[in-house]
Amino acid sequence: MRKTTSEDSTSAEPVGESDKRYPFVPYRVEKLSEEERRSRGEAFFAEMDRRRSVRGFSSREVPRELIELAIRTASTAPSGAHRQPWRFVAISDPEVKRQIRIAAEKEERISYEGGRMPPEWLEALLPIGTSWRKPYLETVPWIVVAFEELYGFNPDGSKRKNYYVKESIGLACGLFIASLHRMGLATLTHTPSPMKFLSHILGRPKNEKPVILFPIGFPAEDATVPDLLRKPLEEVSIWDPQPEPEGD
Repeated sequence: MRKTTSEDSTSAEPVGESDKRYPFVPYRVEKLSEEERRSRGEAFFAEMDRRRSVRGFSSREVPRELIELAIRTASTAPSGAHRQPWRFVAISDPEVKRQIRIAAEKEERISYEGGRMPPEWLEALLPIGTSWRKPYLETVPWIVVAFEELYGFNPDGSKRKNYYVKESIGLACGLFIASLHRMGLATLTHTPSPMKFLSHILGRPKNEKPVILFPIGFPAEDATVPDLLRKPLEEVSIWDPQPEPEGD
């Protein structure tokens, strides 16, 4: 095995492992002026700052192509070892949506009225005005459920470990939401707990676990959303933190 130095250590690889690597290609970012970079960043921030979770939906049809585009966009997210440990299950069948609504409302009613949610949680939700009733699950043209793939399978059927699964699917779901908003669609991150009923209704295998249910469609003509204020930059960022002095 050849010796490596500090100059080439980032590209060093064990002998016999090179055939396992992805082919590498040049990567370049688009050349922009500082003003163009700032302008793009400000425009994207302004667009995403208008995004809201919607609970009043229209039954207006949404083409399947748009859902496909959102899923493809989600799949551009970084993931541990590029395992892409996610599945997006899309549902448009009215009967399946009805089954999901019935099961979701059953769990949510226990949470809201059966003591599953502690009082402080219910109090935190009061300003948003949510309840166990989820009629929009039948109104929307699409429901998409994001499943995290806990582990995969090798060609011989043995289990294959996935890495940073929760972090990976979180990134993917963020891009999914951004893509829907960019296309003028509305959604909601619905997380009924427990969510095992989704695995049963949708026939998903044991290595997949439901994470978020997304009702997707156009806002109803009379839809309203809370007039929320987001935390200012100084409350969500820290710049150049200094390490604490070592003790005696």
